[in-house]
This record gives sequence, structure tokens and C-alpha cells, in this order.
Amino acid sequence: MDLAVSPDCPQKLVCPKLPLAVYREVAAHLRQIAGVETNLIMRSLEHNPEEKFDYYQSQIAALEISCQREISAIDRDRISEILDYYAQRYSVWQTQET
Repeated sequence: MDLAVSPDCPQKLVCPKLPLAVYREVAAHLRQIAGVETNLIMRSLEHNPEEKFDYYQSQIAALEISCQREISAIDRDRISEILDYYAQRYSVWQTQET
């Protein structure tokens, strides 16, 4: 996955139907890379009573990834490897507009 993360431009990623626990796992793996910060953005609590409850809908609206500083090409490749690993097991990451 080509990731354009910079200190002043965080990127928000979404993986539909990804469980909360897996989002937390991805965030923990990414935070192991020096200079990388993550934030899980929760879904709105608004509820439409006419919608049927979906057990597979994620509680997370997006995973926000940002960097404290410019990261090396090796670290950027490592981020891509981590995201690709989860994309292969669950579904493709989508970029969410900020």
C-alpha cells in the first residue's frame, strides 16, 4: 500500500467490517515504528432505529496514522508491510478523506 503520511498531513484508513480488536492490533503494530502515531476514530453514536443492526459493522470509523517526523524509506516500507498483511487477511484498506 502506498502511504503518504507526513507530520502535517495524517492519513485516515478504513477497512470495512474490521473488528475493533484487529484495529487495535494494527495500531499497536504501527506504533512500534519509531515516530509513528496512531489514533482510532470511533463511529458516531447516532442510531437510526429503522436500520437493522449489523454485527459485522466495525465500531471504528477510521485508523488515523501520522508521523512525528519524516520517516525513512525502510520504516515506510515496514508500514506498508503491516497494512498489507491485514489487507490480505481481512479486506483492502481504503483512504478516507479528511
